[in-house]
Amino acid sequence: MITYTFLQQYWWFIVSLLAGILVFLMFVQGANSLIFRLGQNEAERELVVNATGRKWEFTFTTLVTFGGAFFAAFPLFYSTSFGGAYWVWMAILVTFVLQAVSYEYQSKDGNFLGKNFFRRTLVLNGFAGPFLVGAAVATFFTGSDFCVEKNAISEAGLIVPAISTWGTAWHGLEALANPWNIVLGMAVVFLSRTLGGLYLLNQINDDQLRPRCRRQVISDAIPFLIFFLAFVGYLLCKDGFAVDEYGTVSLVGHKYLTNLLEMPVTLGIFLVGVVLVLLGIIRPILNEKFTRGIWPAGIGTILTVLSLFLVAGLNQTAYYPSVTNLQSSLTLSNSCSSEFTLTVMAWVSLFIPFVLAYIAHAWHAIDKKEITKEELKDAHHKY
Repeated sequence: MITYTFLQQYWWFIVSLLAGILVFLMFVQGANSLIFRLGQNEAERELVVNATGRKWEFTFTTLVTFGGAFFAAFPLFYSTSFGGAYWVWMAILVTFVLQAVSYEYQSKDGNFLGKNFFRRTLVLNGFAGPFLVGAAVATFFTGSDFCVEKNAISEAGLIVPAISTWGTAWHGLEALANPWNIVLGMAVVFLSRTLGGLYLLNQINDDQLRPRCRRQVISDAIPFLIFFLAFVGYLLCKDGFAVDEYGTVSLVGHKYLTNLLEMPVTLGIFLVGVVLVLLGIIRPILNEKFTRGIWPAGIGTILTVLSLFLVAGLNQTAYYPSVTNLQSSLTLSNSCSSEFTLTVMAWVSLFIPFVLAYIAHAWHAIDKKEITKEELKDAHHKY
């Protein structure tokens, strides 16, 4: 029998999987941040831009889907975080909108700003997008400054009833004062650049660019591993936000380490993900003929992010903790939609494999041929 608790956990898994796919697809942002670093002339920059230009819609659509799934399954999180920490989420959305505009307008007739202006906005998105997403996700472990009062809706005299209130006028930007949020943000930045280099290595057939891509992967993988391992070490040692059977939230030592040990499947997913990421990075470096490192690294990224989200929300853990009032922290049970809503959504989610199959088919059709300078010369549409 499908229970309400199962539905809550099922939808947390879906949201976590979407988060993993989103982080993987940020190879687009990572590659964009390398436009001027890898491209030493106009032809090489065109190769980089057109390689990522074939995929940017996937990232944007996944970002919107991730937000939509969170809103539908856990509306209290959506109203609390998106309504309170709105400067962070607005900054993320603005950078992604600038990305879309930059792709479409850089080669348009009458572009008086020039191609490089829009390419620099792509570089901005390449850094700011992953960093802000990483810093926002880090607050799932470090906490945020908010209070939740569910009785506010029924209180008399309120002109604008509000369940959630944010504790500072910075509305999310105060998260950047926590160095560990910055550490995870930087880890996501360098991960996206590493994945971007691996993607360009696989997609672009150019004798000058490929050696640079390999060197760039090394340059970005080292700081990624430093930031990532530092955050994981911090996570395994810190106190976590546990929830008892009555819904009371309290700080418990080594909670996230305990979650991993008590959920061996999640631990296995995490370890497999890390190994695949390392394999995807190391093999192209050691073997110059191997260019498909993006796939093991990409799958590993999805699995690793998935496992971290599961650690944040499962095993009686508050996934969105409040540092202002522990009892305002959001859990799967106190922030989810009704059982009816989750049930209907669960039936609709059965179509997800068909959508993924279509995406895989479209991806294969787009990428079945490597990009070359000669191809771009004859292309009817290019960025």
